Amino acid sequence: MDRRTFIASVGGAAALASMDANQKADALEFAMGKELEEKQGNMSSADADVKPNGYIAPARVFRTYGKDEMDIPKKQPGEFFHMGHDNRLPRMSDKPSLLEFFDKRIGHSSHLLQSARLAKINGLPEKTVFACLLHDISVSGFISGDHGYYGSQLVAPYVDEEVSWAIKYHQSLRFIPDEEVGYPYPEAYIRYFGEDFKPEPYIFKDAEYARNHKWYMTARQICINDVYSFDPNVTVSMDDYVDIIGRNFHEPEEGLGYDNSPSSHMWRTMIFPNNFL
Repeated sequence: MDRRTFIASVGGAAALASMDANQKADALEFAMGKELEEKQGNMSSADADVKPNGYIAPARVFRTYGKDEMDIPKKQPGEFFHMGHDNRLPRMSDKPSLLEFFDKRIGHSSHLLQSARLAKINGLPEKTVFACLLHDISVSGFISGDHGYYGSQLVAPYVDEEVSWAIKYHQSLRFIPDEEVGYPYPEAYIRYFGEDFKPEPYIFKDAEYARNHKWYMTARQICINDVYSFDPNVTVSMDDYVDIIGRNFHEPEEGLGYDNSPSSHMWRTMIFPNNFL
């Protein structure tokens, strides 16, 4: 991605300068993912609301980077403020599954699919492939800031603990090179943010903790299979991962958002992203 295009995507140099290091990295990953979707013409039903200046996914209500991404939902007759289903978005069923969220809110993210594909090609265990498939689920459908932490909490009640742990700590480890396992410091961070770019102290603290954990390599493999997964010439179908999701994601009988798990409210936010209250 051209540096000027990236800066424009976040609202200009002033907006970029106002971000902390972690927000800058998240913004870059989002912009690269957006560019990949545009190049592949991969506009899912979750991406139905498109402004003249480009592609947006309407469920991403929290990611603004200084810009308004969405108009206020149109009120229904008799309403003073919007509540309930947003008629601009595909309506979710009464018992939504993970695949339904991918179809109607998250979108079939080419980046996530490419990351899982690369992990599979590299012969990694299915659990790691699955972690790669979900590692940016928060960026794609909920919120990008601290996306590793949010994404981990979002899926934790439904996946193996190792998967949610790896999703959480890949966010910190992406800033810390480990040449011995094939992860140099990403050149893009130097190119876009400069030689003096440094993340916040909590990133170093969490990365140090993760480096000495038994699941370190699971999180590290997310980083390794993350940075090379923005190829516009590679197309991957979600159909290739339906069985992996079935074996590794424990769908609640009541449907995501309605099962009273610690993250149910996060899934409900994606179902009703523009409720006034």
